[in-house]
Amino acid sequence: MFKELDPILHSQLRLAVMSLLIGVKEAEFTFIKEKTNSTAGNLSVQIQKLKDAGYIDVIKQFKDNYPQTTCKITKLGIKAFEEYVANLQSYLGRS
Repeated sequence: MFKELDPILHSQLRLAVMSLLIGVKEAEFTFIKEKTNSTAGNLSVQIQKLKDAGYIDVIKQFKDNYPQTTCKITKLGIKAFEEYVANLQSYLGRS
């Protein structure tokens, strides 16, 4: 009856990051930090978990001698997010 919710996405901050990236496809770390109102340390940990799961790619480079981290949602991440939303809807009786 109820489908299992992905434990990687069933975290407030990781879900917020994925929700942002599903709309923009990629975003800089500072943008995500600002939009989620999280600390840099906590966000870094959660981004690493999403990366380890294969849901996002993390690109680190330099721009004007400053480090720049960009997060980009993967096809697997899009699929996982869509499944998570569909499974969550089953809890709400909308499936």
